Amino acid sequence: MAIRRIGILTGGGDVPGLNPCIQAVVRRAAEQGWDVLGFRRGFAGLLHYDPDDAEGSAHCVTTLDGNSVRSIGRTGGTLLHTSRTAPNKLKPEEVPPFLADTFRPDADGFVDCTPHILRVIEALGLDALVAIGGDGTLRYAARLRAEGVKVISIPKTMDNDVFGTDYCIGFSTAVSRSVEFVNALRTTIGSHERIGVIELFGRNSGETALITGYLADVDRVLIAEVPFDLAKVAEMLAHDRAENRSNYAIAVVSEGAMPVGGQLLTHGHDVHGTPKLGGIGEIVGDGIRRHTGINTIVQNLGYLMRSGIPDALDLMVAKGYGAMAVELLAGGRHGLMTAIRDGNYTAVPGDSCAQGKRRVDVESFYDTGSYRPRIRGVQGKPMFLY
Repeated sequence: MAIRRIGILTGGGDVPGLNPCIQAVVRRAAEQGWDVLGFRRGFAGLLHYDPDDAEGSAHCVTTLDGNSVRSIGRTGGTLLHTSRTAPNKLKPEEVPPFLADTFRPDADGFVDCTPHILRVIEALGLDALVAIGGDGTLRYAARLRAEGVKVISIPKTMDNDVFGTDYCIGFSTAVSRSVEFVNALRTTIGSHERIGVIELFGRNSGETALITGYLADVDRVLIAEVPFDLAKVAEMLAHDRAENRSNYAIAVVSEGAMPVGGQLLTHGHDVHGTPKLGGIGEIVGDGIRRHTGINTIVQNLGYLMRSGIPDALDLMVAKGYGAMAVELLAGGRHGLMTAIRDGNYTAVPGDSCAQGKRRVDVESFYDTGSYRPRIRGVQGKPMFLY
């Protein structure tokens, strides 16, 4: 069946590069003569769309064309907004009121509204769907593919941890931004002769912290994959400070890092039940003060890592992935995820994200004894040493 209309959405956390990707999809689709509908707030847009009340559901969807995306490629974030909604695993209170009597919780207390999502896709006359997101978004996109929807998935995440691709939109900008801020903080940390602890996003993968620490040449890096001995880290940083003629030291910490024998530091859950991380930097900073008596400066870069315009690499990859998504559909191919493998654009099965985990290659790139990046040979390794 010939494609006439496609949908597009962005799910999960925002990253720089989403808007250029949307722009590339819309422009390439226009060349094919296709219409494009953008769903607002990720899969929440489909979930809250009521086919029996199109007028009342207008806030869930928007028509995208050349004029509406003309300038968005120069901006960060996502024109379509985003959410972490997973329509197959909803809490009862997340189910829209007009569906409350249609779907019931399963034995685990979750509600699966996938039949409604399929109805919306059919009602809007969508011939295919382009889903841009991280692991959660792409897993649900794979579910829709199994239900017969023509889907192309595009990976994005600052952590660069989607299995099946060497690169995800947003990673380069996050590292570039982090290196910039780490080096900027040297002036204050050095002026006060303290130990700086800088916390970065990185729930399960420490690659963002590892590469940032490596490029910014910090003293120690604590990653999510390797539990750390706080007393040992404090001792090392005190020594690093003493050896520095400017009398300061810096450690970079993944938000998912944890001490030996400890637990992942969480503070509640978001509306979808995902544990909220953050605060390990304060724990490390307090521990350093207790063990060494040296004052610390703790800074959580948090959302600064994902704010602002994308760098050149993320612009390039975002536009490349967007163009490839349309090329695949135009060629009659779907159920795939755009990817970069061995430096080349390619496509892999859409459920690749569920086939494994991407984590830091500790043996090749990290010294567990010194808590430092240690690159044991670059030749033959991926560009981002992953």
